[in-house]
Amino acid sequence: MKKTALALGGGAVLGAAHVGVLRALAELDITVSMISGTSIGAFIASLHAFGKSWEEIRDIVFELDWLDMTSLALSQYGLLSNRKIAGIVVALLGNKNIEDAPIPLSIVATDIGTGKKIILDKGGVALAVMASSCIPGLFKPVEWAGSLLVDGMLMENVPVSPLVERGAETILCVDLLARHTFKKPENIIDLLLNAFYSTITNMTALQTDVADLSISPDLSEFTLIDTAQIPDIMEAGYRAALPVLKAWKGCEPSCF
Repeated sequence: MKKTALALGGGAVLGAAHVGVLRALAELDITVSMISGTSIGAFIASLHAFGKSWEEIRDIVFELDWLDMTSLALSQYGLLSNRKIAGIVVALLGNKNIEDAPIPLSIVATDIGTGKKIILDKGGVALAVMASSCIPGLFKPVEWAGSLLVDGMLMENVPVSPLVERGAETILCVDLLARHTFKKPENIIDLLLNAFYSTITNMTALQTDVADLSISPDLSEFTLIDTAQIPDIMEAGYRAALPVLKAWKGCEPSCF
């Protein structure tokens, strides 16, 4: 049986669409043998890697509040800290290491000191998720083995390459931004997210070409930070993924 892998991309609140994709995978009885994530994709990937069902992840995401995941940080590197997201991961999974995940897990971050991509596949999962979702300039960088790590979106927003390196034979990926339309920013978070994500869309398209199947939900009507949209974003992810996965599974029965 081929090793089917799943890469979950970043996109702030649009990451709720990943839950819809996981729902479609479950309904079609498609088993993921390894998983990777960047930014919010790292958060969802970690929960799935440690055995959370799509229903459990849905309920977790419903309870999340963007502001609950940040706190004031007096640092020369950022105005806020996203340390609270690490606490959320610990509360949900315990003090686990990435290598403990039943489904092999890779998380992508950026070493802001060297400008290089860092693939985290060992060490504390909570700290790794925190690093991968650390928006530079807004959040204080995360210290990891002597380096300062920030959001992996700067290097690989849809992390296909870690799955290739781990020997995946079939790769599915979810690109939240491929069809996204950016809106006029209403605050500093909007502004920073628009600036970062708008610059990486072309690079992401090149990276996802390696995948066997790229799922790109139409999330153009949603903003990057409005949590009131979460149920509709989940549904949009599900509606986009289900027919694509059905067709693909029918064409490639040996993949599953």
